Amino acid sequence: MRAEQAVAVAISPPRLYRDFESQTQIDAAYDPLRPVADPVAARQHFVQRSALARAQLRCELDIAFGATLAETLDIFPAPGGAAAPVFIFFHGGYWRANTSKEFSCVAWGPQALGFCTVVVNYALCPQVGIDEIVRQCRASLAWVFRHIEAYGGDPGRVVVGGHSAGGQLGAMCLQTPWARDYGLPDDPLRGALLISGIYDIAPLRYSYLQPLIQLDEGVIVRNSPAFGARSCATPIHLVWGEREQSEFERQSLLMHAAWQAVGNVSGHAALPGCDHFSVLHGLEDPQSDLCQQLVRLSA
Repeated sequence: MRAEQAVAVAISPPRLYRDFESQTQIDAAYDPLRPVADPVAARQHFVQRSALARAQLRCELDIAFGATLAETLDIFPAPGGAAAPVFIFFHGGYWRANTSKEFSCVAWGPQALGFCTVVVNYALCPQVGIDEIVRQCRASLAWVFRHIEAYGGDPGRVVVGGHSAGGQLGAMCLQTPWARDYGLPDDPLRGALLISGIYDIAPLRYSYLQPLIQLDEGVIVRNSPAFGARSCATPIHLVWGEREQSEFERQSLLMHAAWQAVGNVSGHAALPGCDHFSVLHGLEDPQSDLCQQLVRLSA
């Protein structure tokens, strides 16, 4: 090696994750508010549309599925009665923000298509860690499989979905040892619709989120679903917004490749004109690509 090359190598800054050399770079890539013109309006959309959903759609709220106060779910039964397909949704917020109530709006489109929709609430960091949040979400699914018939849902046609951190939670549910831990079939889900998720959580250890989500190597390994894919009969469909930072696309393609690498079925798509928040608006419209994909996954 020439002397000047050796000096260049010696003074190159260390990389925190892939090509990222600083927290500033990682924050810019993973803060979903950065490309959004009006973050307040983006949040208000969900709050207002969700309040309207609870006012106008039949719903049963705050049903306990676990022992702690945070472990509740909101059910929006299908209008048609028994044996409806079921959509269970995990909200985002980087595991440290939001509740089920800000996302009642995801029931609008599925309800119009004859789905029973379940929106899950879970405890948040730093009161609990991501390991516990994953456990709670898996427990919520087990509850749905055992009890959803009482609300008109078909436990044999359950599609799991999630947005942002909820995408990671949905993907982790696919990798659950259902028979060993819950006495359920190994692959009880009909499909998964994962929206703008984080499937390798390692970069967030170096981000503005770390003081609240408190990642260490063990948490990262246990909770990065792109690196724990198992052979599974459940097809997944991954989407992201065309206007999101490129890391959200890369994360989805990483999960897509991991799922296919073990022989599973996976598809993916970028939604035109959407940012990290408006990408979810399709669940309010039964004619949207997102809702039509939900129908295909439940078939």
